[in-house]
Amino acid sequence: MQPANDNRHSHGFMPRGLSRVQAAFYFGISPSLFDDLVREGRAPSPRTINTRTIWDVRDLDAAFDSLPYRNTVSDANPWDDAA
Repeated sequence: MQPANDNRHSHGFMPRGLSRVQAAFYFGISPSLFDDLVREGRAPSPRTINTRTIWDVRDLDAAFDSLPYRNTVSDANPWDDAA
């Protein structure tokens, strides 16, 4: 049995087009944070099929790949070196 939040169809594969909620889940974030990323241009805009709004998994992958890595080196206070 598949979990309720599984993005795969009953055929056992993940669809290429995802709903807003599925796209946010794919990114690992909440739908509201996903909306912010789309608005800021850090996540892709959706595509449309008739009246349906969907996000292409390939577009999501490219956007996710372009997100910055957490920079642990610059976590230090820049004022520590001043003086």
